[in-house]
Amino acid sequence: MTLESFWFAVIAVLFIGFFFLEGFDYGVGILVPFLGKTDDERRLLINTIGPFWDANEVWFITAGGAMFAAFPGWYATLFSGFYMALFLLLVALIGRGVAFEFRSKVERAAWRRFWDWVIFGGSLLPPLLWGVALANMMHGVPIDQNKNYVGSFWDLISLYSVMGGVSMTLLFVLHGALFISLRTSGVLQERARAAAMAVGAWATALTFLFVVLSYLETDMFTRRGIDPGVVPILAGLALFSVQFFIRAKRDGWAFFMTGLTIVLSTITVFMDLFPRVMVSSLNPAWSLTIYNTASNPYSLKVMTIVALTVVPFVLLYQGWSYWVFRKRLSSDHPLEY
Repeated sequence: MTLESFWFAVIAVLFIGFFFLEGFDYGVGILVPFLGKTDDERRLLINTIGPFWDANEVWFITAGGAMFAAFPGWYATLFSGFYMALFLLLVALIGRGVAFEFRSKVERAAWRRFWDWVIFGGSLLPPLLWGVALANMMHGVPIDQNKNYVGSFWDLISLYSVMGGVSMTLLFVLHGALFISLRTSGVLQERARAAAMAVGAWATALTFLFVVLSYLETDMFTRRGIDPGVVPILAGLALFSVQFFIRAKRDGWAFFMTGLTIVLSTITVFMDLFPRVMVSSLNPAWSLTIYNTASNPYSLKVMTIVALTVVPFVLLYQGWSYWVFRKRLSSDHPLEY
């Protein structure tokens, strides 16, 4: 494996961790105004992700940093071409973080309702934008021979990209509902299961519709043939199994299967792109690859040594934090966060 391939895999792993962990974060945030019928219930729902949400966002920051250091050409084209989308993403994340901190500072009902809806919007917009971005990376965007994005924000909007955004959002809502069912008990757990059943059917249908569109709108068929491979098939089977586990009230297995779907789907996207990182819709020869956007070999070598030294400790710390806060929450749990 070359250093370029290794760092492509590292960035893929970082996005896998980000989508898996922030996936249920976003899902919980979207569901807060709907599953929480009282202020205490909404506070309890926020508490389910209270110890985790900020650490989960670090995966995105790390992925962006790794992209900047390992593939500066990819970083430059992606962040300049998708500038408006990333700006909206940043605004959503800032608003969401502020809402978590400000919501309980004032006891007025109107104040708290306002911040609850900010949490909803700040949780809805990111998965929608990420789905649109990934769909465009696979479909292709106007990149010229100098590796510059020459389109506009509206070039990123199409039926295919919107379908990618909606399907990812619904999948994250399903993931979040199942996380709530694992972290709560009583009436909130039952509402979360009901929400998972309702959203799960739509998430499954639209995800498979997006897969069909991917064969029509991208070069997946010419690159992989009619057989997509083991990884995407397992992703589909995992998603199909979620409804069965919800009906059986096997919340842990259902959550595991949505997580497995997210992990395998993200792997599929990176597999379909490799060795490309962004496809040019103007000329396939102008597509960005891990080779024509990479840093020099010395930089990649130093980064590899640092990553292999530091990352295991970060993973151990985050795993320890989930273990510490593993217990279910109930209405008897203090709502100080």
